[in-house]
Amino acid sequence: MREPGNVREVARLPLDYMGFIFYDRSPRFCGGISPDVLAGVAEMGVVPVAVTVDMAADELSRLADIYGVGILQLHGSETPEVCSVLRSRGFTVWKAVVLRSHLDMEKLAAYAGTVDMFLFDTPAENHGGSGRKFDWNLLGAYPLATGFMLSGGISPSDAMLIKRLRFPGLMGVDLNSRFEISPGVKDVALLSEFMAEMKE
Repeated sequence: MREPGNVREVARLPLDYMGFIFYDRSPRFCGGISPDVLAGVAEMGVVPVAVTVDMAADELSRLADIYGVGILQLHGSETPEVCSVLRSRGFTVWKAVVLRSHLDMEKLAAYAGTVDMFLFDTPAENHGGSGRKFDWNLLGAYPLATGFMLSGGISPSDAMLIKRLRFPGLMGVDLNSRFEISPGVKDVALLSEFMAEMKE
């Protein structure tokens, strides 16, 4: 999310979290957004999330302080040690992980106890926003108790398919590029229709 008017419209929907990308190589980079916009989202009952790529722990702490966020969604090569340091500072840490094969699933064990949730995504050049799905069947071999969010190419037509999924750790879905009018600008009608179908 990036445009204040669009942020306010989307925040009126029955969603739990809203991501703001603080990565200047992303077409969805929200640089220059006012902290008041994120504060307004929180006042509407939606939790803002800072989405970052390979920021140092101290830089992340400063960013979180400026924008008043408590959840960090890490999309780079952040190690379990970095995740552990951030949690020790009081942050809720979500780690995005690209899933290509069962080998990627096996690497998750190193993060056990260092993250609060995983976000499973599809390989992309700019750390997300590819609009493509990975093989969801890989999640049948998910070995950890840590919950996860499903991401990567979820489209407005996927609600029924997602409702049939029976993976115990599945905590939610990340709706991004397939619900956009342009990078960082969401189609409120598409989001509303999808959420209504998910809640039926």
